[in-house]
Amino acid sequence: MPKEVPRQVYLPRYFYKDDRIRCGAMKKKKLQSQKKEVRTAWIMMAPALIVLGLMQGYPIVRTFWLSFHEMNLKRPQSGFPLVGLANYAKVFTDSRAGVNILFTLKFTVVTVLLELLIGFIAALIMNRAFKGRGIVRAAILVPWAIPTSVSAMMWKFIYNDQYGMFNDILYRLGIIKEYKAWLSTSSGSFMALVITDVWKTAPYMALLILAGLQMIDDGLYESAKLDGANVIQRFTKITLPVARQSLLVALLFRTMDAFRVFDLINVMTGGANGTESIAMYSYKQLMTFLDFGYGSALAIMIFLLVFIIGLIYMFFLRNDLAAD
Repeated sequence: MPKEVPRQVYLPRYFYKDDRIRCGAMKKKKLQSQKKEVRTAWIMMAPALIVLGLMQGYPIVRTFWLSFHEMNLKRPQSGFPLVGLANYAKVFTDSRAGVNILFTLKFTVVTVLLELLIGFIAALIMNRAFKGRGIVRAAILVPWAIPTSVSAMMWKFIYNDQYGMFNDILYRLGIIKEYKAWLSTSSGSFMALVITDVWKTAPYMALLILAGLQMIDDGLYESAKLDGANVIQRFTKITLPVARQSLLVALLFRTMDAFRVFDLINVMTGGANGTESIAMYSYKQLMTFLDFGYGSALAIMIFLLVFIIGLIYMFFLRNDLAAD
């Protein structure tokens, strides 16, 4: 028997027209619903945004305004004249500011690299399954949880040249013949600051890196083992590529934070022996010399440098995300 050809049903044109109208109405309704949700979100966020604007926005704007004026409270009779970019020009001609910026860069590079290395090793250890892993993960965060001023004061006692634990340990091990005043020399002060900062913030790096390592499926390592990959190959081909975004985020946060170091140096050395950071120099200009114009210009320069550092990291992070 010949095959029966299915009949084609032709609907009237108004059926298609009604369907288009219905779809258009649904899209319009959905768009209105989205606009309503956005409007509701802005209304709910408004109180917090207003508070943040008053608490953070006003000081930033005020600092910008001061940086373009001469405002020295030691000479109140001179008033607050507009000087334009004179305060910023002074930053580039001030040799002390240049030395402090170089020290801050040196401190940032050394501490961040050490914290990255130690934090990565600690994260690899904590990512492995062993008895008491939860206790280790909680205990390693104790140094980071201690306020910086408290940990700085504690380490200042440890480095004391009369009764400090650091001298006692080195003396008992035979490394030194007599107690030394570590915080009285430039190299000793820098070493003490680096050790203290690494001790405090390496756990923070480990926590951020650990979050990235936990995203790696154990099946990848098992498959690599079956394919004959050794430990180094598994580390370079699996661990690093997957955890690189967490590494960039950890480096971003720590670099920006280390460049603004103030309280650690203020408590331990007070900026003596060539350990004055640019943030501490800005503080002294503001609070010691009462030069609010120049001190504000230094603060804005710190802000711009930190902003540039953040942009550089975000550029690499964005490219990394785009590649994925």
